[in-house]
Amino acid sequence: MNLIELAKDLINVPSVTGQENEIAEFLKGFLKSQGFDIQTQKVQGNRKNVLATSGSKPRIILCTHLDTVPPYFGASEDEDYIRGRGACDAKGIMASMIWAARELKKSGTKEIGLLFVVGEETDSIGAKMANDLDIGSDFIVVGEPTENKLGLGHKGVVVFRLAFRGKAAHSAYPELGVSAIEKLMDALQNVRSLDFGVDPLLGKSTLNIGKIEGGLAANIIADFASAELSIRSALPPAQILEKVMAAVGQEAEFHIRSQSEAQRLFTVPGMEQVAVPYGTDIPHLHPHNFGKPLLLGPGSATLAHTEDERVEKRQLCEAVEIYKNLVKRLLASTRTSKTGRRAGSFH
Repeated sequence: MNLIELAKDLINVPSVTGQENEIAEFLKGFLKSQGFDIQTQKVQGNRKNVLATSGSKPRIILCTHLDTVPPYFGASEDEDYIRGRGACDAKGIMASMIWAARELKKSGTKEIGLLFVVGEETDSIGAKMANDLDIGSDFIVVGEPTENKLGLGHKGVVVFRLAFRGKAAHSAYPELGVSAIEKLMDALQNVRSLDFGVDPLLGKSTLNIGKIEGGLAANIIADFASAELSIRSALPPAQILEKVMAAVGQEAEFHIRSQSEAQRLFTVPGMEQVAVPYGTDIPHLHPHNFGKPLLLGPGSATLAHTEDERVEKRQLCEAVEIYKNLVKRLLASTRTSKTGRRAGSFH
């Protein structure tokens, strides 16, 4: 098997969020066949995280997520690209990380681990649970599609659900009912008018109304309506939520799905760098257990979650070398040299 075949095999195992067990079992078998020590962590039902180590306590963790967004579609390829659900988010990244760790292990580097977690696309439950693992690494390199550039930082994300209740009635007699849909529409318009700020590094905040539901039929006044929204911003989640709650009024039923803080990430000199607008598992991976976070992966996030999700084969191969070199630099940085250089520094 080569890197490209591994990436296609990973894509061909469906792993939509909540259904990650099959890909976890595949990785257990494959990584064990490559000589890694395997530990799984139960997360929810048959969902589990997978940790692979090389016989020593890992000081560097390469980490990405097992799950994908729906709908699943399998792998295909041409001369330049691999296509399929998860090609760039994050099965291709997973393949490059595994290949890099495999080659490092063969060359004698044992202080490296691989961590694959469930649920990143929704509530990061796998990353949250992973903090219970006894890792104690110095660095964790999280894989998301950055086009092989080192992430400077990313926005925080707040995902929430708004709901309103009304009173059903025949649509010919609107005065006898109360439309929950109209209440929701007014609230959404108020939210759309809010300013969540612009950050010098991370850019303008964004709002997405991702899902709207309500009503039973065109001739019935709707007695219930709801919407699911996400806001990406450098503002603290508490400030975002305060603005939203004031805008939607006290009638709104409000349920927070997930929230995370904006991140400024650890970087190393001499690498091309970029700030990204999306969220990651990083806010949920505690530094006391995983060390300093870095963000890096092949592929473009503009192609993630699309019907033409794809990743360049060239970038996957380049990522292997980038991960290997980065691991070597990070390991070297944590050692105090004979000249008295401070551990954890770059010179």
